[in-house]
Amino acid sequence: MRRRGLDFRRPGRRRLSNVVWWIMCGIVVLVFIVIFTKDAQIDSRPSLSRRPYHYDRILEGLNITDEMLSPNSVTRQLSDQISLAKALVVIAKESNNLQYAWELSAQIRNSQSLLSNAATRRTPLTVGESETAVRDMALLLYQAQQLHYDSATMIMRLKAKIQALEEQTSSVNEKSSKYGQIAAEEVPKTLYCLGIRLTTEYFGNPNLQRKLKERKQLDAKLKDNSLYHFCVFSDNILASSVVVNSTALNSKNPYKVVFHLVTDEINYAAMKAWFAVNSFRGATVEVQKFDDFKWLNASYVPVLKQLQDSETQSYYFSGHNDDCQIPIKFRNPKYLSMLNHLRFYIPEVFPALKKVVFLDDDIVVQKDLSGLFSIYLNGNVNGAVETCMETFHRYHKYLNYSHPLIRAHFDPDACGWAFGMNVFDLVEWRKRNVTGIYHYWQERNVDRTLWKLGTLPPGLLTFYGLTKALDQSWHVLGLGYTNVDPKLIETGAVLHFNGNSKPWLKIGIEKYKPLWEKYVDYTHPLLQQCNFH
Repeated sequence: MRRRGLDFRRPGRRRLSNVVWWIMCGIVVLVFIVIFTKDAQIDSRPSLSRRPYHYDRILEGLNITDEMLSPNSVTRQLSDQISLAKALVVIAKESNNLQYAWELSAQIRNSQSLLSNAATRRTPLTVGESETAVRDMALLLYQAQQLHYDSATMIMRLKAKIQALEEQTSSVNEKSSKYGQIAAEEVPKTLYCLGIRLTTEYFGNPNLQRKLKERKQLDAKLKDNSLYHFCVFSDNILASSVVVNSTALNSKNPYKVVFHLVTDEINYAAMKAWFAVNSFRGATVEVQKFDDFKWLNASYVPVLKQLQDSETQSYYFSGHNDDCQIPIKFRNPKYLSMLNHLRFYIPEVFPALKKVVFLDDDIVVQKDLSGLFSIYLNGNVNGAVETCMETFHRYHKYLNYSHPLIRAHFDPDACGWAFGMNVFDLVEWRKRNVTGIYHYWQERNVDRTLWKLGTLPPGLLTFYGLTKALDQSWHVLGLGYTNVDPKLIETGAVLHFNGNSKPWLKIGIEKYKPLWEKYVDYTHPLLQQCNFH
């Protein structure tokens, strides 16, 4: 069959191919739209799924079940009632309404039992099961409203209770402070026994008297300024012995160590006897009593003058002034003891010496102290460890800065320092008349308006601008009242048991006692006779 020419063919097939082409394009567009839509859904799913996941984690952390989240949750209603009822039980007991408190407690136990049973069987409580419990508890809670156990009343009563507890705490703290002070000042029976036995030995043992005469040959050492001179003012025989023993045992050259001990009339014989019958690795020990110092009289010493004042005696010894508002620690008579104030008269006590290290009797020496005598004080009189690492150890903590005399002469933020281990240049002391400065401030504090407590405040005034700071490792404080960094204790040359908890007392801090007791020979016959252990 002869095929037609192109010009004579029919256009039907061309139209058909165009339709097919458009259908194919539409299909492609639809596929593209479907794919794009799916991609969008896939991309959006993580953001939608994160919320339920995070939400579930919150619920899991709070231990909240679907039942508790339901607005009609019986379990949540019971739990809320129990929480409120527990608070009301406390108020009812405070109000002495024991019957109501008992009824509330019984209903709390009943509701808790229902919740426990539901949790055990793992099915929610039904309204029927809990209806009685909810109604009974609601009646009791309504009764609380009639009794004025509302929130406002609860808050007022709690505030009153807190105030009462604060007053009780304040009273207990005050009593604790008083009893602690009394315990710290009390002389243990063992120390009293040792003093009696040593005094008897001093007067009754001819061999001891002979030893004391032989020791007089050592007088030349007492004035030799090439030796290491230490001074201790104390009425405690055993504490003084520990200071001497620990210093001698840790000294590289104990034969160059000279101790000058000053005590009172009562303990003089016992102190002389103890240091005569005991040897301390060749260290020289001299014992004096301040009663022999002729210059120590009321016309020269302000403290002795104050002791003769009736008002001062009443303040320190009767405790009836100022409506008893002043704490007992400020009334401690030991602060008027001459043994406590002799530190301001060291040049008069030792007129031949040029340099001396002052030690309190509640310290322990752990290292050789000869290095202290080679420290150059740069023209200062006192070498001491500063204690101003904390703000409460600055001058304003010890002195009354409302007084114009204090305010005009002293920087309130000046750094405080510690008594207990001090290097004194006695040549500079005499040149600058430091004892006269001390007298000046003591005489102006006769009414106790400049400071109230102890010898540190007058020391801060007396040695103001005359003190060189020593390295902290020379003197570690706080073992008698607080916790001390073990590293400081390990590296410290002198450990100071400042505070009420002295190591020879029962109230001493147990973990620090061994540091002191290692220098006590408990096998000594006299210590065993007096039951030291």
